[in-house]
Amino acid sequence: MRVAAIDCGTNSIRLLIADVNEGVLTDVVRTMVVVRLGEGVDQTGQFSQAALTRTFAAIDTYVQLIAEHKPERVRFVATSASRDVSNRAEFAEGIQQRLGIDLDVISGDEEAQLSFLGATADLLNSANPPKAPYLVVDIGGGSTEFVLGTTSPDAAISTNVGCVRMTERHLRNDPPTAEQIAGATADIDAAIALAGQVVPMPQAQSLIGLAGSVTTVAAIALGLEEYDPHAIHGSRISAQTVHEVTQNLLSMARQERAAIGSMHEGRIDVIGGGALVLDRILTLTGIAEVFVSERDILDGIARALATS
Repeated sequence: MRVAAIDCGTNSIRLLIADVNEGVLTDVVRTMVVVRLGEGVDQTGQFSQAALTRTFAAIDTYVQLIAEHKPERVRFVATSASRDVSNRAEFAEGIQQRLGIDLDVISGDEEAQLSFLGATADLLNSANPPKAPYLVVDIGGGSTEFVLGTTSPDAAISTNVGCVRMTERHLRNDPPTAEQIAGATADIDAAIALAGQVVPMPQAQSLIGLAGSVTTVAAIALGLEEYDPHAIHGSRISAQTVHEVTQNLLSMARQERAAIGSMHEGRIDVIGGGALVLDRILTLTGIAEVFVSERDILDGIARALATS
C-alpha cells in the first residue's frame, strides 16, 4: 500500500510517501522544510501569521508531490506546538483547503507511541541491534517524548522541553551565557525527573535517539563534512562525545555553527538547545551511548496508516 504521512512539528514539516509491503517500508519521497511554526508560541500562545504563511507554502509543495505519486491514504499529524495554540482553527482550515483532510492534532501519548513504532521497526532488524528494553527519546522543537518498551511501548510521556522552546525561553544570547545555560539545564532536568515518574528509565538497556537535534549531533560527532543519513542511521555516539559536542555548540556564535558542513540551515539557531536536552538525558540516566535513528514518528505514521 502506498501512503503519505505528514508530520508538522514545532520547527519543521516533513513529508514521507512510502510503499509498505509486509512490514517493509520503502521510501518514494522523503523531504523536510524548516518552517518554525512554533516560533513565539511559548510567549504568545498562538501561531504568528508569518509562521502560518511559511507552513502553508510548504504544504502547497507537498500537495503537488502527493498528486504526482497518488498514495491511497494520507494523514496530516501535528504535534507539540499545535496542542498549545489559541488559533488552531485557522491552521486546520488551511490544511482542509489544501489537502482536503482534517488536521490531526495528536496527544503526547500517541506521539510517543508513533515515534517508538517508527524508530524500532527498522533498527531491530539491523546487523547490530540495540539491547532491549529500549528508551526511545524523540527530541522535537517544542517537546521531548520518552518511551520505554521492547516490542511495543510499556510506558510513555511527552514533556514540554525541546530545541525551539529551550532556545526561546533561555538561550537568547549568541552564544548563550552560563546563566542562560543553567536555566535551560534546570528546566530540562525537571522535565526528565517528571518523565521518570511515569517511565521507569533504569530498566532501559539502550537509548535510541530520534529527530533532527539528535541526528545533527551525531553528524558532528562523526565528523561528517555534509549531512549523510546513511552514515548517521544506526550510529552509536558515546555520552562523553555528546557532552563535548554540546559544550562546543553552546560556546559557538551563530556564524561558527553555520559553518559546520552537516548543519541544516533551519537548525543553526536551535541546535544548542536540542543538544543540551540529549546531553542531560544521557547524564541523568547514566546510559553510556545513544543509538541514533533516522527513522522516527514520520515512519510510525506511515506504518500505522498501512495497517489501519
